Amino acid sequence: MVREEFPHVRLIENAENRGFAAANNQGIALAAGRYVLLLNSDTVVLDQAIAKTVAFADARPEAAVVGCRVLNADRTLQRTCSMYPSLPNLVLSSTYLYKVFPRSRLLGREHMTWWDHDSTREVEVVSGCFMLIRREAIEQVGTMDEGFFMYAEETDWCYRFRQAGWKILYAPVGQIVHLGGKSSEQVKSEMTLQLRSGILRFFRKHRSFSYYAMACLFTSLWYGLRVPYWFLRALVLPQERNQGFANAAIYARGCARSLGGWARLSCKRGVSAGL
Repeated sequence: MVREEFPHVRLIENAENRGFAAANNQGIALAAGRYVLLLNSDTVVLDQAIAKTVAFADARPEAAVVGCRVLNADRTLQRTCSMYPSLPNLVLSSTYLYKVFPRSRLLGREHMTWWDHDSTREVEVVSGCFMLIRREAIEQVGTMDEGFFMYAEETDWCYRFRQAGWKILYAPVGQIVHLGGKSSEQVKSEMTLQLRSGILRFFRKHRSFSYYAMACLFTSLWYGLRVPYWFLRALVLPQERNQGFANAAIYARGCARSLGGWARLSCKRGVSAGL
């Protein structure tokens, strides 16, 4: 369809799913502009959002990355800014209390749930669903780390930009709709593992070994506590038996692999992302 209806577009076709970072790097290698825009396929760009974000970035040369306002399909706010992963953030997010008390600066610190995203702000991370990156900054710090298969690769990139002295900015000058999760829904169980795998890889890359080991232990506990819940749910609710046993197996895998340091994590589709 792309070849037939958009013949001017350079189409890159991979024989296998190489992951978010590797695929974006292929596009970055071909790009020639002063900015690179990461834009998910399940998005709708509203009201000149790209042009407005570029104009903002032109006026802020200290910014390596600029993110715009992102909406859900029902036009409610989608929170796309966050803090770097940390042990306190792991503990707090695992309680899910930020959903009950979203205005709490403590409980909602990782995903900044207390903030309405209605003002320009320097942040630590913006989501890769819409990420405008300055070419000069990429040339300085390099492209995305392809060791991340899916999740946390933009976190790692933003961290490297800030370490090099650049700023990461959020600016609500334009907005898009992000339907969200359409790719990961196709392999949902594997993506459950990939999310925590990416976070642990970030710890191993940027924190001490002892910090990383503690994160592995806590993540293993997080998975382990969910195994009996889903197992019992499968026994008690016959209509959910297959899904319950499947979820219990997924969490058991996550528990074992976290405790073992996530030596290697494989996806159903034959693509692996090692830590």
